[in-house]
Amino acid sequence: MDSLTMKYLKSMAIQYSSVGEACTEIINLQSILNLPKGTEHFISDIHGEYEQFIHILKNGSGAIKNKIDVAYGNTLSNKDKKSLASLIYYPEEKLKLIRKEEDCLEDWYKITFNRLIQISRMVSTKYTRSKVRKALPRDFAYVIEELLNEKADIQNKEAYYNEIIATIIRIGKADDFIIALCDLIQRLVIDHLHIIGDIFDRGPGPHVIMDTLMKYHSVDIQWGNHDILWMGAASGHLACIANVIRISAKHGNLDTLEDGYGINLIPLATFAGEIYGDDPCNAFQVEQNKMLFNQNELELERKMHKAIAIIQFKLEGQIIQKRQEFKMEDRLLLDKIDLSKKILVYNEKEYELKDTNFPTIDWNNPYELSEDEVKLMQRLKQAFINCEKLQRHIRFLLAKGSLYLVYNNNLLYHGCVPLNEDGTFREVEIGEYYYSGKKLYDVLEYNIRKGYYAYDNKEEKTFGQDIIWYIWSNENSPVYGKEKMATFERYFLTDKEIQREKKNYYYNLFEKEEIVNQILKEFGLDTTDTHIINGHMPVELKKGESPIKCNGKLLIIDGGFSKSYQAKTGIAGYTLIYNSYGLRLISHEPFTSKEEVIANESDIHSDTLIVERANIRRFVKDTDIGKDIMERINGLEELLNAYHNGLIKENKK
Repeated sequence: MDSLTMKYLKSMAIQYSSVGEACTEIINLQSILNLPKGTEHFISDIHGEYEQFIHILKNGSGAIKNKIDVAYGNTLSNKDKKSLASLIYYPEEKLKLIRKEEDCLEDWYKITFNRLIQISRMVSTKYTRSKVRKALPRDFAYVIEELLNEKADIQNKEAYYNEIIATIIRIGKADDFIIALCDLIQRLVIDHLHIIGDIFDRGPGPHVIMDTLMKYHSVDIQWGNHDILWMGAASGHLACIANVIRISAKHGNLDTLEDGYGINLIPLATFAGEIYGDDPCNAFQVEQNKMLFNQNELELERKMHKAIAIIQFKLEGQIIQKRQEFKMEDRLLLDKIDLSKKILVYNEKEYELKDTNFPTIDWNNPYELSEDEVKLMQRLKQAFINCEKLQRHIRFLLAKGSLYLVYNNNLLYHGCVPLNEDGTFREVEIGEYYYSGKKLYDVLEYNIRKGYYAYDNKEEKTFGQDIIWYIWSNENSPVYGKEKMATFERYFLTDKEIQREKKNYYYNLFEKEEIVNQILKEFGLDTTDTHIINGHMPVELKKGESPIKCNGKLLIIDGGFSKSYQAKTGIAGYTLIYNSYGLRLISHEPFTSKEEVIANESDIHSDTLIVERANIRRFVKDTDIGKDIMERINGLEELLNAYHNGLIKENKK
């Protein structure tokens, strides 16, 4: 036995100091391998729509309703099932209504306790007692554990169990106990959550979503282009900050920055009011929530929108001029403006400008910030850097996130793997070298982390920050995947053709099995019984598009959580459930409100499509966790041999 193996076994012997302890752990781990695989929940492109997100999280994309149906079948009416489901989703709010409506509250408590305990027992059967115990709320852990392990055929304890319930009611803890049971059901119905990118932008509550995710029991995140943009802003990168504020202004969500994160935008409002005082800024409309503003507020929002957009174009131009390896010279448009003719001259073609008021642009150096713009951006930079809540959220994204993830034979990413027209991996210049496929993802992620965390090397940090902006907007970025970001064109030009953003060849090729197999192999996966789970591009169900590509090998689960996309997609988002029986894709109708669910016991209408049904039920041994457990078992068996052969002495206590 080599010295490294002996060192490893001796470290294990500290924890398992006798043959008995090692044997017990082997038996425990071996039994865990034969439990059903935990349920994974996949959600993509939430875009700040926190109410719908939280509801789908609470109902497990219909998993809780399914458990109620399995538990009670035809023995409960649909009304009672809906009432039970709404109670599990929102116990505190629902209990307030129940207390007003129920004539005999004690009877209701007894019936509800039994129903919730039955559901709790059902959702806990996939897990070891140890794992369930860790999930139990502290105040009721012992009581719930007793009730979960109640055996229907043990009559000797019937009075004991009944007295537990009667006592909880008598001492006034019934509501707290119900809330604890409902939280436990929500906790156990989903074992692990995957977020396939784009938590931020468009909708009003990304900060609420981040707070929710930080409390969630098990989650990973594959960054989307909008998440990466906010990482850049949090790092203090000026172009990223300008983009974040512009998008928030465009969608009427400046409150997210001001109230959600406490970032002071008064300097921007003051600057915009002074510079664009008489300018109606008609090209810079607020697309959402118009009814929430009075006319004066709307006018100021448009001015702020325009002010930060012009600053953004200048800052981006500076990066493009500095980083020639980004090959984005075609995005330098301010110097193509002929103000005397009110046109933009691009590729020897003239385009009429919708807006010709540019008071802050020096036409001898159009990408230079004015003195007031410099002061404004420095104040905004300090506000973003010093926002403790934003920094906490971004650090969580970095800790739990990555550009891609291989998990239980699935490859998860947001966007696309950059491809050439012939389907080969596109080579992309980053720094002094060229990268493609998985290596491109890895080098970009390395630089994202440098852009946020590097403090001792200014050059590394600056390059990393510029790479973050590059990932946000470059055609070779795996999380963007379009030949250009036509932001300027949409604001200033009417020609629809120049506004078109051509997609990467990936989106023309992902129905070809050889292409999908090539991608799976590149990331170290077998090509059988594996899938790519993909966010970023809304599936337009109204046009007959399907989220299922390449005979089920690739699933695009962006269905339009964002309200601004729902007119195009025809639905309000896809989610995916992967349990021991297979894969289920769920399409959701728009969410009305939490109040509607509580008062009228409604729910999101969701349609389920079986993507793949397992011929043999999957168990823990078939998962990545199972592989780790088997390695652990192998190590423990080696430790047993070492004990038996006298290589390591037992330390019996």
